[in-house]
Amino acid sequence: MSHDADEVIQDIPPPPVSASEAAGVNILTFGCRLNSYESEVMRGHAAALSDTIIVNTCAVTGEAERQARQAIRRAHRERPEAQIVVTGCAAQLDPARWAALPGVTRVLGNEDKLKPESWAPDAPSAISDIMQAKETAAHLVTEFAGRARAFVQVQQGCDHRCTFCIIPFGRGPSRSVPIGAIVDQVRLLVQRGYQEVVLTGVDITSYGPDLPGAPGLGQMMRRLLALVPELPRLRLSSLDPEEIDEDLWHLIAEEPRLMPHLHLSLQAGSDMILKRMKRRHSRAGALETVARARRLRPGIAIGADVIAGFPTETEALFEETLAFVREAQLPFLHVFPYSERPGTPAARMPAIRVAERRARAARLREEAARQAEPFFTVQLGRTISLLTETEQAGHSEHFIPTRLSRPTEPGRLIKAMVVGADQRGLVADEVETA
Repeated sequence: MSHDADEVIQDIPPPPVSASEAAGVNILTFGCRLNSYESEVMRGHAAALSDTIIVNTCAVTGEAERQARQAIRRAHRERPEAQIVVTGCAAQLDPARWAALPGVTRVLGNEDKLKPESWAPDAPSAISDIMQAKETAAHLVTEFAGRARAFVQVQQGCDHRCTFCIIPFGRGPSRSVPIGAIVDQVRLLVQRGYQEVVLTGVDITSYGPDLPGAPGLGQMMRRLLALVPELPRLRLSSLDPEEIDEDLWHLIAEEPRLMPHLHLSLQAGSDMILKRMKRRHSRAGALETVARARRLRPGIAIGADVIAGFPTETEALFEETLAFVREAQLPFLHVFPYSERPGTPAARMPAIRVAERRARAARLREEAARQAEPFFTVQLGRTISLLTETEQAGHSEHFIPTRLSRPTEPGRLIKAMVVGADQRGLVADEVETA
């Protein structure tokens, strides 16, 4: 799962859709940054509809599906007359189950949800066979509701078969968006005032082999930055540590507009568990990736996704992952208790008790907090580049959550002096516009 699923947009259910809201189109998004991007595509296609709730589901964990079902039931109670359209990976995998929920009027597959004709008022429900998809179309998105940064899809689908992951069955094989379409999308977003763009996909390090000339991710990014010189900040979603190409390493070392922040799809720090997950990297390889990033970009922030309580994970094997987090000194960690996905090989392996999975996840999060504290503290007294996302909060170039001592306008790129640090992040005073 080098998939952006590891970077969950919604860790808790979205707020209920109130009957007092305007009876237009409301979208509830679960899961990854790619889902967030696709929700904005749908928002544009469905703009002419009235009294419609779109639920964009995620299938990475059972908890993500539970939250989406709960949100659908709540939305139906709050707005019983609204049309509820369910889409996303969970809907793609089991459409009948979602169609049976109260209030659901249509179910759309992942390919169909991005087609304008799917959002005609009289369009029928459909689930397309995305496993036959050969390419990923470009969809121009001009606005991300309520967000200061923009997401741009560069790739879709996955050719790997990690034993715990159901996503390839919901998203299909890997397909890349042509470089020209990516450039057009980013240029348009910058013209709309976005200061930061995040490149996203299911497995973005697999970008390019299906395109003419087979450009890799790094080559695509180098061309994008050259063709859109007005873009201030570029950030990446999750990366497979085994598949970072040399062009990308050069950008990490030399390109100031590429933010000093990498998020790795690690999943475990034990060679035995990595083998049983059918991952492509080893413990030593992942440590070398972290070390190389720090050699090339001193002070870079590095995060990772980790699954706690994978089947067959003994206490000793879990301790190997815990030791990896300490040795690698990862300030950012996204931890997921293992969740069975029917139809995957891991679901047939000897399971760890759910209570133990949660306990191990808690221990990993505690260790991540210990690693984050010195990383945050070392920023004290430094001038940082900050993208404001609310009147008094945003993220630094290292993606550290930062609170401002005085309010300002959201969506600005400013310079700020760090005057405080705690477990929640940084406190800073604005110095000047960046």
